[in-house]
Amino acid sequence: MTTKMIHHDGVTIPITRGGRGRPLVLCPGLISTQADLHELTALLRRDYEVVTFDLRGHGLASASDRYSFDAFLSDLVAVLTALDLPTAPLLVGYSLGADLAVHYASERPGAVAGLVLIDGANPLPEPFITDADLAEFRSLADDLAQPVLLTAQDIHDLNLEIDVVRSAILDRYRKIDHPISLIMSTNIAGDSTEGRAPRHNQLWRAGVERLVRERPHTSTAWLDADHRLVFTHAPHIAEIIRNLPGC
Repeated sequence: MTTKMIHHDGVTIPITRGGRGRPLVLCPGLISTQADLHELTALLRRDYEVVTFDLRGHGLASASDRYSFDAFLSDLVAVLTALDLPTAPLLVGYSLGADLAVHYASERPGAVAGLVLIDGANPLPEPFITDADLAEFRSLADDLAQPVLLTAQDIHDLNLEIDVVRSAILDRYRKIDHPISLIMSTNIAGDSTEGRAPRHNQLWRAGVERLVRERPHTSTAWLDADHRLVFTHAPHIAEIIRNLPGC
């Protein structure tokens, strides 16, 4: 296993590389780090040469004065530009990382061999966060800000921005010719039958159904889990990726 640091846009991004086989780049999500994804990474390294990294303000990456979707996308671009991979990688993204992967692939035909999108990049038919959800998401941002350099306001603003990104992401999918596989949680908001959870869970499924109507050959696997599926179901996720056609 090797590690290196790259510098771009005033930030330092740590990259870790290990394993053997076809190259696979694993892009973390908002408030997740390459250290958090250690179990999934270790399992994937049995079959792939896996590259992991931290987005700005996360893990071992340095802080920034700019936290936005475009800023995080520039981190992914910088990482993939810095790699000397023998072939185009399988690009795997979790949550926000999935959205970044779709945008990257839509802008660079031939740069990736395929996409595996884990609980993200969902073309939702309506906003996930409504006015009725704002207080809950502000409270959630306060809780999530502890392990990262982003402030609670940064996280809240990013959640709102991701909603906007997903409202237009179907156009990005239309530009991608690579195989796309989804691994999605059945209960992204938990299994409560009260409060906002039922709406969020139903909306999550509706977004996937919308994508599959647009791209019927999209592979979809549903896991009986919430949004923490990369941590709670790592062996299952690794097995799904390993068994994907052409992967």
